[in-house]
Amino acid sequence: MNLRPSFEIKVRGSKVALGERTLLLGVLNVTPDSFSDGGRYLDPAHAIAHGVEMSRQGADWIDVGGESTRPGSRPVSAEEELRRVLSVIRGLRRKLPNIPISIDTTKAQVAEQACEAGADILNDVSGLRFDSRLAEVARRRGTPLILMHLRGRPTTMQRGPFARDIWRSILRDLRTSICKAVAAGVRRSQLILDPGLGFGKTRRQNFEILAGLERLYRFNLPILVGTSRKSFVRAIVAGEGLDLIRTRRTRGASQPDRLSTGDAAAVAAAILAGAHLVRVHDPAEILPAVRIADAVLAALR
Repeated sequence: MNLRPSFEIKVRGSKVALGERTLLLGVLNVTPDSFSDGGRYLDPAHAIAHGVEMSRQGADWIDVGGESTRPGSRPVSAEEELRRVLSVIRGLRRKLPNIPISIDTTKAQVAEQACEAGADILNDVSGLRFDSRLAEVARRRGTPLILMHLRGRPTTMQRGPFARDIWRSILRDLRTSICKAVAAGVRRSQLILDPGLGFGKTRRQNFEILAGLERLYRFNLPILVGTSRKSFVRAIVAGEGLDLIRTRRTRGASQPDRLSTGDAAAVAAAILAGAHLVRVHDPAEILPAVRIADAVLAALR
């Protein structure tokens, strides 16, 4: 375990330190088909209230998404995505004037209008593979740009074939994403990297990524990790092995309770491995684990 490097990134015109403590991105899916909470926050008023509640629970940023990227999901039009997210972003900006809002999208058109509505950060799960013009939006707006690694497309990404060497794939593809962003004029200091846990990876590969997260340090950029409620965490919590081998199932606590504990453990592991930001659905339940992991890292200083 190494002390993670520190960075500064400009959000909403102010410098934000990354590395002194872990920042939490609260996930706000305004979709009918997301894998864990699809349909719960389709109503804008309900979504806005949930975003405000996540902020109260400890979320530093709110990450709004209007298109599901769960395995097997189908893409939606930019018009439908905008219909879902714009009123929510505007409402969050009114209710939370000082909280950064990120828009989780792969479309430049959605990114542009989301920024007009009040979004401050662009989160592209395709790493500029689906719409490279998104980098131009980030350049003009001066927003941070999160570049995630994704193998294939959400519709088919979990059908295989999977990479034989997942780290080779991640390092190669993220290098390409960074080059695209910088070539478009995005300042390197505004980039954040996400290895894309669960996006075109096997169960074992997801844990290989967590175990070797410091390999991303070679890019000298902050790291975001999202493990929350993902199937590879659910499987281990349920008593399955890394290679789809079932082990002894546990009894006692309910599945939701065990999943929350598993999510907290995965987040702590990500932080101790070097993550600067973590993307979570339940800030209140995860925050204690984040604080413990941060305290361990602080003891290394």
